[in-house]
Amino acid sequence: MSEGVEMTTRQDPAQDNLAQDFVQFAVAGGVLRFGEFKTKAGRLSPYFFNAGLFDDGAKLGELAQFYAQRLLASGIEFDMIFGPAYKGIPLGAVLAVALARSGKNVPFAYNRKEAKDHGEGGTLVGAPLQGRVLIVDDVMSAGTAVRESIALIQRAGATAHAVVIALDRQEMATENGQDVNHSAVQYVQQQLGLQVCAIAKLNDLLQYLQHHSVPGLADAHERVAAYRTRYGVDAA
Repeated sequence: MSEGVEMTTRQDPAQDNLAQDFVQFAVAGGVLRFGEFKTKAGRLSPYFFNAGLFDDGAKLGELAQFYAQRLLASGIEFDMIFGPAYKGIPLGAVLAVALARSGKNVPFAYNRKEAKDHGEGGTLVGAPLQGRVLIVDDVMSAGTAVRESIALIQRAGATAHAVVIALDRQEMATENGQDVNHSAVQYVQQQLGLQVCAIAKLNDLLQYLQHHSVPGLADAHERVAAYRTRYGVDAA
């Protein structure tokens, strides 16, 4: 097993400069948009976060630094990185590079959606899954991708230890088509026992909108706040 990364500097809950900088970065890059968007749960959300629009080298490099800074501040310890297909693959790769450049070199692996029947075969690519595994993704809507990753990691004999995401929407999950009183993040924390950290949360977005106007959307803060009131969950 590779030598674990020991993270000791913890994020001050009152300090949100990193989150505010990230929200600004996402808005400026068109990754965080405002309007009316239908979610997987069928809700009409006044904002949409599309990590697929971190679509060039500069944006990916800066995104990786945000992930790395949040991890370094979180106190989470892990032995390797896993990026679930598909969005988690580039996210995990650039995070591994960012950590290596900071002096923390850890193995990286990802999975294919379909098993390869030639060459090395199988669904896993990269370093062998072992030790405490950190799962990297963009957002967590229902926790489905995390559960699938946990099963894959456990079959390989490793331990799914933590998850890092870009944005925590802090809203109710759905079960059997019904709203429940916990978010997907809280489910992963409380029911699956994994640590979760996010670069920014919905509360950080609301704080940003209080102090910044979105061109053409003077009511953005009001609409996002109303959505938070309707579908939000208490902070974990």
